[in-house]
Amino acid sequence: MSTKINRRNWLKSSLMAASSLTLAPHLAWSSSAKKASSSVIWEIEHPSYYWDAAPTLKAKLNANENPYGPSESVKRAISEAVAVGNRYGHSDAAVLIDMIAEKEGVTPDHIMLGPGSTDLLEKTAISRFIKGGNIVSADPSYMSLINTAQAIGADWKAVPLTADYAHDLPAMEAAVDSKTQLVYVCNPNNPMGSITEPNALRNFCAKVSEKTPIFVDEAYLEFLDDPEANSMVDLVRKGKDVIVARTFSKIHSMAGLRIGYVVAKPERIKSITDMVRSTMGLCVTSIKGAAASMADGDFCAECKTLNTAAREYVCAELEKMGYKYIPSYTNFVIFPLHKDTVGEAFMKSMTAKGVGVRLYSFNNEPWCRVSVGTMPEMQLFTEVFKQVTA
Repeated sequence: MSTKINRRNWLKSSLMAASSLTLAPHLAWSSSAKKASSSVIWEIEHPSYYWDAAPTLKAKLNANENPYGPSESVKRAISEAVAVGNRYGHSDAAVLIDMIAEKEGVTPDHIMLGPGSTDLLEKTAISRFIKGGNIVSADPSYMSLINTAQAIGADWKAVPLTADYAHDLPAMEAAVDSKTQLVYVCNPNNPMGSITEPNALRNFCAKVSEKTPIFVDEAYLEFLDDPEANSMVDLVRKGKDVIVARTFSKIHSMAGLRIGYVVAKPERIKSITDMVRSTMGLCVTSIKGAAASMADGDFCAECKTLNTAAREYVCAELEKMGYKYIPSYTNFVIFPLHKDTVGEAFMKSMTAKGVGVRLYSFNNEPWCRVSVGTMPEMQLFTEVFKQVTA
């Protein structure tokens, strides 16, 4: 008991000290985050373009959200769950954990729930970097875990992606040292949409996890043609110190309902839950919705089919216009804008015409990341993009 109290006090004082930093864990690749790292890509921060304009956007393509849901079964489950909203959802969470454990081929003590996978990324960072150390990851990649680790005193050892935007696994392995507390892998990777070959990644994780835990973020896994072949969950089944994160935000279309999970060795789960709580942060509505979505395979399959068609359409249109996009395995596409494009003016014009996208700087050149929406939304994006860049 006293250990937990001491940890809480330490965490409180650490987070208070971190409040003076300029890092923004909720905004990846920000100009402020760049000052604290050697990142070659960062997000150009114009929050009003993303959020304040959202109600007026005709096509909100800036947050990698699934435009098709939640499914009807999820809506029904949530509606019915409201009536028991006066009760904590621990028993319902246990049911969901059993469902996930069966799906992943592990026992329930291998599963930890959280309000979205980002929450689990950040909780893992807190548990691993409470005494400092360093984190190894690709650069660029999703920054929530890294920014939280840095905010409480960790160093980031950033390893540039390969020429084809995959993780440079040999370089990442070489970066691991006696102070490395965690290696982070986002696969498929955000913001690039690229993928690292699964067998090479599996060998890397099996070997390097003998030295330090590996966190594999599989938020976009279900958009792949063969998700199971690309997942690292089989390493957890074999007892490797690998943490795999999944979310209901993407293919399940529950981004605003906030629920996700990690699969890891029971002792690794316990090392996190000894410091932070798991199911206490979940709403019974989200838990019931997630259980319903897991039982509704047809909805997710349809979303994947529609996403693939819309993604292929926008990629073909970009190619016709002379833009070289990075081949995507996700529900977004990123590509460099032409060198004469002024990033801020581009964003203002796109937003003014009702289309929200994300702007990044990569080697001091502007890049656009567009989420894959419905086919009419992608057609609108293409039309507006042509007007803005004419």
